[in-house]
Amino acid sequence: MKLDTESAKRYLSPIYPDGWMFIALFAIAALILGSLASVLLYVGLLATGWCIYFFRDPSRMVPQGKGLVVSAADGVVDTITTVPTPAELGIGEGDHIRISVLLSLMDVHVNRIPASGTVVATKYHKGAFLNASLDKAHEDNERQYVGIKTDSGAMIGMVQIAGMISRRIVCKLKENQKVSAGERFGIIRFGSRVDVYIPTSATPQVMVGQRVVAGETILANLEAPSSAHPAEKM
Repeated sequence: MKLDTESAKRYLSPIYPDGWMFIALFAIAALILGSLASVLLYVGLLATGWCIYFFRDPSRMVPQGKGLVVSAADGVVDTITTVPTPAELGIGEGDHIRISVLLSLMDVHVNRIPASGTVVATKYHKGAFLNASLDKAHEDNERQYVGIKTDSGAMIGMVQIAGMISRRIVCKLKENQKVSAGERFGIIRFGSRVDVYIPTSATPQVMVGQRVVAGETILANLEAPSSAHPAEKM
């Protein structure tokens, strides 16, 4: 039987550094449970296996080209709508197109930069842990705002939003930091939503219900569509 190298890479992905502590805790819990009953050991080992899978961090082939905006998260496009620009993003007033991506517990949860540029604002907002699919999650849930001025001068933003199960948003960005499209910047533990805000002059390249991949799927092209070039692995 021929080995499918692409499938092997997918299931043998590196682990995101922040995940090792949780994997260790799951493994210890499995051993404790196993000391009580053998069947509990199997349950614990399954849970540990899931934890390893949750924190996988596969490399991605990032499309190269001026004006490209890639997905910040793995998941399914939930909504595409024009909304007032959140002041917390620091990218100006008026409206932006908001593309929301919902992540399931089985999706890769490492988040990536949607476009190369400079971070102009970061703001954390405490909140509730409602179902991330609810529209009011944008206003009520715990969330992290990030505004970016792209290399071409466009102002875009992204928001990491916690869900019912997630209890920790990790964002390692700072204001005035230079970033590259597809670069890892954080994670949301466990289950979440990520919104990307693009100018109203841009045309979304995805549809509601479409599955997207962080760092690979092009959400929009702020320049001419022909500017895309071969991808680069990150």
